[in-house]
Amino acid sequence: DVAAREFDVLRHLETLGLPAVTAVGIADAPERESAILVTEYLDFSIQYRRLLMRFPLGPGPYRDRLLDAMAWLLVDLHRAGVYWGDCSLANTLFRRDGDKIQAFLVDAETSAIHPALSNGQRGYDLDILVENVAFGLADLGAMQGRPDASDDAVDAAESVRARYGAIWDELHLEPELSPYDRHAVRARIRRLNDLGFAVDEISLEPAGGRHDVVRLKVAVANRRFHAHELQRLTGLVALEGQAQLLLNDLREYRTWLEYFDRRAVDAREGADRWLRDVLEPSLAVLVPAIGPTRDAVQAYCDVLEQKWILSELVGKDVGLQAAIDSYLGLGAPAPESDRAATETAAALDLDWAFDDDVRVDDDAGIIGP
Repeated sequence: DVAAREFDVLRHLETLGLPAVTAVGIADAPERESAILVTEYLDFSIQYRRLLMRFPLGPGPYRDRLLDAMAWLLVDLHRAGVYWGDCSLANTLFRRDGDKIQAFLVDAETSAIHPALSNGQRGYDLDILVENVAFGLADLGAMQGRPDASDDAVDAAESVRARYGAIWDELHLEPELSPYDRHAVRARIRRLNDLGFAVDEISLEPAGGRHDVVRLKVAVANRRFHAHELQRLTGLVALEGQAQLLLNDLREYRTWLEYFDRRAVDAREGADRWLRDVLEPSLAVLVPAIGPTRDAVQAYCDVLEQKWILSELVGKDVGLQAAIDSYLGLGAPAPESDRAATETAAALDLDWAFDDDVRVDDDAGIIGP
């Protein structure tokens, strides 16, 4: 019964497009009242211990992103009326998502689906998450030999409550404004789009019995705004954070095309030329270097981050090729890869290793360690 219920929950999450593993079957043995639930392998995913063990002990940008991911996951579930019941780091898998991390529910054994969750249900689920995250981080700290791990873990876990609250409040904000202030409406929509949400419906309702003030209500869809836009333009399927970086790169390239072609380039032509002339040649170089077990789209996002860092160092754009050469020269590092150089990443507080002994040439940009 437990396996059948979990199977149904995971199938429901799949239908809603929520971040969770995909249930593909059940093998049951009724005579023993037992069953095995089979789920699809989540490509490019990593467990929290393996991810955090590759970075400096204690607080850091990667741990913050992991805690953000846990808060986002619980918000996504609660908005869909899903009570998790056993939310913890151990019941979650993580994927790097551009310059963020995305969390995926793995274990739905205690989960339940409701038309909507009460504040009490949400609060209790959040209490469970905070307690379990504290335990997971403390356990990891003990493995790392950190005597201060317990206190630090409790503080870090409590921060998930604040992160969750900030996201939830933002999504349910109903500002009061003038019915003629269309800019405020656009600003609200853009803020939600920036968070990854598409807007389904907008309504203005009278506020406080006054005719010159209205309350803005916005219904939002799943957190896939940029991913859907990227797929519409290019056919590429990516995570939300990856899609946001790729769309920025596409738009930058389209602007460059318009300047040098001395004409307007529509979105479709810009996307086609970006795919053909930028992304596909880059992936052709990156894929042999990272191997079949790494996410090629994420590797390109890492190159874009490398390009930003190198350009900041020299005060001008170093170009995509210089970024690819530098990234490959470092061994195409990534925290989910055994080749990740965590010591240099720790020293520079970066997502992946970057040699702090680089030589800079004003004309050529970065020319090597």
